Amino acid sequence: MTREPLGVWIVEDNRMLRRNLAELIEEQEAMTCPLAASSCEEFLLALDSGQVPDVVLMDLGLPGKSGVEGIVRMRSISPATKVIVLTIHEEDEQVFEAICAGASGYLLKPSPPEKILEAIHDVQRGAAPINAYIASKMLSMFSRLSPPPREEDYGLTAREREILRLLVDCLTMKQIAAELNLSYHTVGNHLRNIYHKLHVRSRASAMAKALREDLV
Repeated sequence: MTREPLGVWIVEDNRMLRRNLAELIEEQEAMTCPLAASSCEEFLLALDSGQVPDVVLMDLGLPGKSGVEGIVRMRSISPATKVIVLTIHEEDEQVFEAICAGASGYLLKPSPPEKILEAIHDVQRGAAPINAYIASKMLSMFSRLSPPPREEDYGLTAREREILRLLVDCLTMKQIAAELNLSYHTVGNHLRNIYHKLHVRSRASAMAKALREDLV
């Protein structure tokens, strides 16, 4: 049975970057790019027409409605759609808002083509790709919050704690797999279990909770 190509939408106001991303997606056999929008309004019009993507590459600093507003709307219409935020160094506060809105991954602009493709594949497997710079900024923001009292250990196994520790150290799924001599698939399964036990939906939230509650 032939599998449908992954539908990847792009929302980016920089024309050259938008074109390059669309061309990159269309070059992949298992992917297609039905929409490359320059604004959140254009993105929302496509949603209102009944179209639903598998993955969205979402710029935050858009003219008009912000990327965060687009993420909130996307989550309300299609919770299964994964959103990867495209951000720059100066958008720390918006990154935090995107986390709260439910973004699945975060990439710093510009990112190499192979990193973008890897991120798309990762979010489809349930992972949450994140750039090391963005991770450090998010952890800094979360560290300023008052830590709640720790009431439980969430039933994490020794292996899950080990993986959570490496997650906090900003290792990618591939690096974690190599470090622990596990398959990429096995690491993905462990991460899904960790998210479920911690009652979080993303890598960033898991990292923040681990640090705030001294789980690693």
